[in-house]
Amino acid sequence: MLARVIFVVALIFVAAPTPWTSPPIALLLGMIFGLTFVHPFAQVSRKAARYLLQLSVIGLGFGMNLHQVIAAGKSGFVYTLAGIVFALVAGWLLGRALAVAWKSSFLISVGTAICGGSAIAAVAPVIEASGEEMSISIGTVFLLNAVGLLLFPPLGHMLRLSESQFGLWAALAIHDTSSVVGAGAKYGSIALAVATTVKLARALWIVPLTLATAYARSRQTQGSQQEPRHSSLRIQWPWFILFFLLAAVMNTYIPAGASAYPLLAKLARVGLAITLFLIGTGISRASLKQVGVRPLAQGVLLWVLVAVISLLFIRTGWIGV
Repeated sequence: MLARVIFVVALIFVAAPTPWTSPPIALLLGMIFGLTFVHPFAQVSRKAARYLLQLSVIGLGFGMNLHQVIAAGKSGFVYTLAGIVFALVAGWLLGRALAVAWKSSFLISVGTAICGGSAIAAVAPVIEASGEEMSISIGTVFLLNAVGLLLFPPLGHMLRLSESQFGLWAALAIHDTSSVVGAGAKYGSIALAVATTVKLARALWIVPLTLATAYARSRQTQGSQQEPRHSSLRIQWPWFILFFLLAAVMNTYIPAGASAYPLLAKLARVGLAITLFLIGTGISRASLKQVGVRPLAQGVLLWVLVAVISLLFIRTGWIGV
């Protein structure tokens, strides 16, 4: 009973538009709750967080200018592709060095390279990963994703990054879309625009990577003369990205709804804070134990490599928006 009351009170607090609430605070409160209490609404919370995140990202599109979105997406394409290739290769090498099971290692690398849990969920059925392997990889990426949201904004200020520089860094180095958007929103409006558009362009690589993995897996199966367990593969296409772009189109070219767009963007920010709180409540002591030392070490080392190298390229002016 106590856990339910505290959950509801905390949820109302993070949803209230006050100076004391922000995406990092919402996530931190959720983590404190998850580590202290047994979640009374665990399944509902996970499902709600998934759909609320998508709706929030769509709503943020009503605060975006399409020209800005296109510019960030074009300039971020090459950086995103190079970053994905680097993360996959480095993840493979680290996984072998640390003797991490190949499926868990691959899922951690994919989650770091593209967009965290969404990429893992898309690729896992293709390589026939077990529930335990999925839990280990998602748990590893999820923990680092939470750390990234809390750590990146103060680091950005300490390093005196501009909003455009920070938005690009967050989009290239933080795992999940929720934390990328949350970190960008905390840093500033320009950082939010850059972080969201580049991150969503990065998320689109789920589809070609999943198809490439399926092709490689089928060749491997044929080579070993084994029949695949699944006759068909379902790719999880992030449809909400298209609706985000549609919202940006409306905000840029359809002035009839101009009075409603700021309200929708504001509601999206509230939805994002609630989403991060719900995500934080999913971190428990059991999930921390389940991750294990070696996969966590691989995830941390890979994340640090990606974050440091992308930051160096941004600071030296090699990449930018």
